[in-house]
Amino acid sequence: MTQHPSSGAAESRPDAVSAAGRIPPEAAEATAETASFGFRDVPIGEKQGLVDEVFHRVAARYDVMNDAMSGGLHRLWKDAMVSRLAPPRTTRKPLRVLDVAGGTGDIAFRIVERADGNAKVTVCDINASMLGVGRERAEKRGLAGKVDFIEGNAEELPFERSTFDAYTIAFGIRNVPRIDKALAEAYRVLKPGGRFLCLEFSAVDVPVLDRIYETYSFKVIPVLGKLIAGDDEPYRYLVESIAKFPPQERFAGMIRAAGFERVDYTNLTGGIAAIHSGWKI
Repeated sequence: MTQHPSSGAAESRPDAVSAAGRIPPEAAEATAETASFGFRDVPIGEKQGLVDEVFHRVAARYDVMNDAMSGGLHRLWKDAMVSRLAPPRTTRKPLRVLDVAGGTGDIAFRIVERADGNAKVTVCDINASMLGVGRERAEKRGLAGKVDFIEGNAEELPFERSTFDAYTIAFGIRNVPRIDKALAEAYRVLKPGGRFLCLEFSAVDVPVLDRIYETYSFKVIPVLGKLIAGDDEPYRYLVESIAKFPPQERFAGMIRAAGFERVDYTNLTGGIAAIHSGWKI
């Protein structure tokens, strides 16, 4: 893992699609009227409904989907993000964490267990099917009293200003129609001194690995989706959404533009994923 203090400089990208199948920043930019849904531009008001349909279809097999997308590495990456958060085991008040787009509870459960119960996590997800999976898992783990599940939109969070000590989002922000609004909301609901952490698929920065990952993403993952879930369309969208997501430096600039300071990122597995961090100071 390599940690990068973000310089704030725009990253230079070639005019054509990069080796990892990534679209140049100018082509990935959503206009006022449209947003990218995979490789398609759709009216921005329609994107959320299309994304919701994808996750309704994969909710029951979400872990299988993540295993296919990452070769099982998502579990290690999630552990790494929670380690970066380092929730304290002993404080007078439990750490209040908002986990956005975390409906199945993967991140929330890790935080509560690492904090030895000294954390209160609110999971906010726009997708009712994902939340249903999370609630069921929380009951089975005996964590229902430590994790709340709330249906809500990342662009318009149903919480007061300065409510949470930390905000986490894993593999979710690339699915938000207006990423800048989601980042602004993250800043709003954090307390002064609060921590923002985002785990997301990113731009591979290792020669040869980028070609291998491109081939795996576009040729293998949809086939796995068809074999495992009987449906390859959601997997095609998810692969395309990764290719359209801004590369590390550009996304770090977006985090900074939302008001966060001490912004940096850590590449995981050669940049297949990255953990982005910022502070509300």
